[in-house]
Amino acid sequence: MAAAAARRAAGLLPLLLSSPSRARPPHRQALALTPPLLRPHRLYSHSPKPSSSAAFSASASASNGAPAGRARELHLYNTKSRRKELFQPRVPGGEVGMYVCGVTPYDDSHIGHARAYVAFDVLYRYLRYLDHKVRYVRNFTDIDDKIIARANQLGEDPFSLSKRYSDDFLLDMANLHCLQPSVEPRVSDHINQIINMIKQIIDNDCAYAIGGDVYFSVENFPEYGDLSGRKLDDNRAGERVAVDERKKNPADFALWKAAKDGEPCWDSPWGPGRPGWHIECSAMSAHYLGHSFDIHGGGEDLIFPHHENEIAQSRAACCDSSINYWIHNGFVNVNSQKMSKSLGNFVTIRKVTKLYHPLALRMFLLGTHYRSPINYTIEQLNVASDRLYYTYQTLQDCEESCQQHQSKAGDPLPVNTTNCIQKLHDEFETSMSDDLHTSVALAAISEPLKVMNDLLHTRKGKKQEKRLESLSAMEEKIRMVLSVLGLLPSSYYEALQQLREKALTRASMTEEQVLQKIEERTSARKAKQYEKSDEIRKELAAVGIALMDGPDGTTWRPSVPLSEQGVVAST
Repeated sequence: MAAAAARRAAGLLPLLLSSPSRARPPHRQALALTPPLLRPHRLYSHSPKPSSSAAFSASASASNGAPAGRARELHLYNTKSRRKELFQPRVPGGEVGMYVCGVTPYDDSHIGHARAYVAFDVLYRYLRYLDHKVRYVRNFTDIDDKIIARANQLGEDPFSLSKRYSDDFLLDMANLHCLQPSVEPRVSDHINQIINMIKQIIDNDCAYAIGGDVYFSVENFPEYGDLSGRKLDDNRAGERVAVDERKKNPADFALWKAAKDGEPCWDSPWGPGRPGWHIECSAMSAHYLGHSFDIHGGGEDLIFPHHENEIAQSRAACCDSSINYWIHNGFVNVNSQKMSKSLGNFVTIRKVTKLYHPLALRMFLLGTHYRSPINYTIEQLNVASDRLYYTYQTLQDCEESCQQHQSKAGDPLPVNTTNCIQKLHDEFETSMSDDLHTSVALAAISEPLKVMNDLLHTRKGKKQEKRLESLSAMEEKIRMVLSVLGLLPSSYYEALQQLREKALTRASMTEEQVLQKIEERTSARKAKQYEKSDEIRKELAAVGIALMDGPDGTTWRPSVPLSEQGVVAST
């Protein structure tokens, strides 16, 4: 009973996750799987695409007695118009084109990368949930000043270095349950497309060549500044663009850079060299999605100069070029300071996942709206991990209880169950369709989890009519929600074990040592040495190990360390 009470108490925190371990209803469209070679050891395979809202409405009306509904209209904040807009695909009923600027792989990926690609992975998943077909393109900038500088520092070939960090990035994304994009182009494979686009820009009098370099002329493109809202006089050369006195305007930016000794280069009409930073995305997005497509995304830091320059290049090359929705995610701060290497607060994904479950990081990131700044702290990560464990435990208990039960087809569920399921469905779609408010979607799971714990562990709940049928229906609905959020493991049990292993690592203890402490405490209690018993409990609680006493003895679970309990209370 004590263990059950602890789980119910934790249920005050909004939590999530789910498992496809039992037989599931077939889905109409499978989500792309991460290639086997990219799956990290003992992490999760991706689940099939969850049932769409229309499928839910039909099945709810037929089997659960919930009223039929319709899919919500999706509204997204468009950086260019500076307002939320109804999402309408460029081609009604056709494929949605989405391009997201990828990484420059010269170092380990950091939590800023995690924030961006988790956000756009959720958009990708939710568009598919709404039954859109999506062509998702995310690039690698595998040749760049930073890559060359790092390769020279390490005495390594630039392409070998970028390939190594690209592969590491893909592993990080698989760990975080980010689905593979439809296409992942690399700059070095698209030099011809880049050169052809530069030629077209020059032909249209929007660029000029000087001594083997080619610059875009911002004064010849009157719309320059529309995305960022900057006036031309305020613009500066991009942060990756060195000042060049030969430029006609200081804001002009490089489309092609003349070769330097010891750097990779390609032949071009302007002499040997390599692409500038901005032109690559214009060329690759046009190659895979056409000159006009639906969504272009990236971090807020890319609005200027990168995306501003992309618009200028693309329209200078093709006057009909247009992108309907510009979507940007907010910054990541670390302990309320901007994350940067110079401040020494640069946090890599691998540093986090060495001590925490990758899905705890994903859950933490989804707890803040994607456009808002997010403040990374260990305390908040501990809260996310604790919530994760509570949710898995609830759903695992549900799965075990329902494992041998076969419900009769067509049997109606109790009204309170169908109301709970419909409420979750409505809150999920309403929040997600309002510019992807994932934090609200996560909070919506709290009440169903509390109801499930009551049905599982309280005397009153165990007497409820159609108890197991209700548990199974709620678990299935939560699973669907968590699948869209990318928080669906292959097994509740396995996820719980992994969360326990991470907790032991953070506590610098082995399970044998924890069990020894439990045995010492049990002996102290039998000897009525209650002060010693309390000391052992507090000692373990201080390092994030909570003890739970029950009729079958004492067990342990991960928890927020004792000194951080105030964070949980205020969340």
